Amino acid sequence: MMFMRTLVLFILVIVALGTSAQEKYYSDPLKIPLLLSGSFAELRSNHFHSGIDIKTQGVTGFPVYAVAEGYVSRISVSPSGFGNALYIHHPNGTTSVYGHLERFAPAIQKYVTDRQYEQKSFRVDLEVPSFLFPVKKGEEIAKSGNSGSSGGPHLHFEIRDTRSEEPLNPLEYGFSIVDNIAPKMFSLLVVPLSDTSHVNYQPVAASYPLVLSEGKYWVKGNPIIPVYGPVGFAVQANDYLDGSYNKCGITGLTLSVDDLTRFAFQLKRFSFGNSRYINSHVVYGEYIESGRRFIKTWVDPGNQLPIYTYDLSQGVFVASNGRHKVQLEMADTYGNSSLLEFKVEGKFKEIQASVPNGSVAMKYDKDNLFESENCMLNIPKGALYSDCRFLYKEEPTTDAFYSDFQVLKDEKVPLHIPAELKIKPCHLPSELEPKVLIVSLNSKSGQPSAVGGTFNNGWVEGSIRTLGRYALMVDTIPPLIRPLSISEGRLSEQTRIRFKISDDLSGIKNIEAFLDGKWALFEYDAKNSLITHYFDKTRFEFGRQHELVLRVVDYKDNISVYQSGFWK
Repeated sequence: MMFMRTLVLFILVIVALGTSAQEKYYSDPLKIPLLLSGSFAELRSNHFHSGIDIKTQGVTGFPVYAVAEGYVSRISVSPSGFGNALYIHHPNGTTSVYGHLERFAPAIQKYVTDRQYEQKSFRVDLEVPSFLFPVKKGEEIAKSGNSGSSGGPHLHFEIRDTRSEEPLNPLEYGFSIVDNIAPKMFSLLVVPLSDTSHVNYQPVAASYPLVLSEGKYWVKGNPIIPVYGPVGFAVQANDYLDGSYNKCGITGLTLSVDDLTRFAFQLKRFSFGNSRYINSHVVYGEYIESGRRFIKTWVDPGNQLPIYTYDLSQGVFVASNGRHKVQLEMADTYGNSSLLEFKVEGKFKEIQASVPNGSVAMKYDKDNLFESENCMLNIPKGALYSDCRFLYKEEPTTDAFYSDFQVLKDEKVPLHIPAELKIKPCHLPSELEPKVLIVSLNSKSGQPSAVGGTFNNGWVEGSIRTLGRYALMVDTIPPLIRPLSISEGRLSEQTRIRFKISDDLSGIKNIEAFLDGKWALFEYDAKNSLITHYFDKTRFEFGRQHELVLRVVDYKDNISVYQSGFWK
């Protein structure tokens, strides 16, 4: 009998210890089903997505909880980016990040508002003393929202390495996310990588639709693709998770030819400083032309992403005579995998290298300076991912511009770091020199968008992040202020004052408001061109006449002022 009691007690202790050991370090940040609209390392414009986007059922205001014990280390408020964002350091060396929040918990919100009034700025980035806001696992820290550059209500959530600040894949940390769906492949792109290479006897990239059959992806029609010389393979693919139709990112891929691994990558973490290398990770020119992102299986010589675990000959394949079996395999974080298999055949065809007249060779590992009578372009070392041919031409403009169009070919060539551009103005009156700026022209619509720049020594100088079509314009028109809550001195809303603000070219630089002569906080929602002041009884005296003065300034220092009295 004693032996049986001892045995039962031993089993209970083992079970208790096992349960304790299996308790997850992180709990979920929301107490609703965790359905994702975006995943870690998803391909975004000029960057990899640094976390996961959790759906909030199309609304704001869900409680957001600390995923583990720790302390609030940073709070940022911005009209763009993550909007209202909270950072928590944890004892295990990680930091959790919560973005696009609607509001912080009351004590934290008061701290933020006090700092905004102290700094007289809506935009703040606060390093918080570790003793100020300790949090427990599962403690409510905020409400979910739609602030910043969010495209709709959701919670942006990250896990970062605290020391390096590198984002880590949250799907590897045991959150209540279900994924039984393998990555899906849509198209194959085969790209000639030298002046004498061809794909299907042509010196240009060729794309092939893919079909799923018998558990494997194939090129539609199962052709044997003729190639010659150095070529690269790329695939258009997305991952999907249960309960959502949203396209998510691919975090790993392996290429083999004739059963020999030639290329592989794993995206478990990355640094923000390396995120723009996404433009070399994909076939950038195809993305600009068609909007489709094809993930490369080769590495450009100027691509410094440290994610490539295998790159035999940098992933470039040079086809010898005969047929070759090519396999491309990808697996998601939860082990769901997909396989593409196709065949290529080395077929010689003489290709006449085509060099555009007037083009200039530019090297990825050197500074590149181009000069003409009306344009100077400096592309520094490290801006290009590989050598390219640069083509320049000048085209006439209309009276709306103060220079000819400077056409910097080609916009299909990405820049990793900014290039310096100078354009010489024509017919620019001296009084407009402070108002002139560089604009880029959309390749499809022709619409101008501000790049910026300043007049200096007879030139307008600025930094550009892409090649394309540029010209000079002037901005002399002040921002537009449209009241939404005040009309003829009367308020139509009881708890707030709202305005729509906009600028026709250079963009909003500064917003400043004063209530009864004191600085007043207006929250700025840049994506909706909306500013809002909420009446605060600790800073606002009710039951009397008030005077509001609002000043909005653009980047060329054009100023609009709105002034009104009202009773509140």
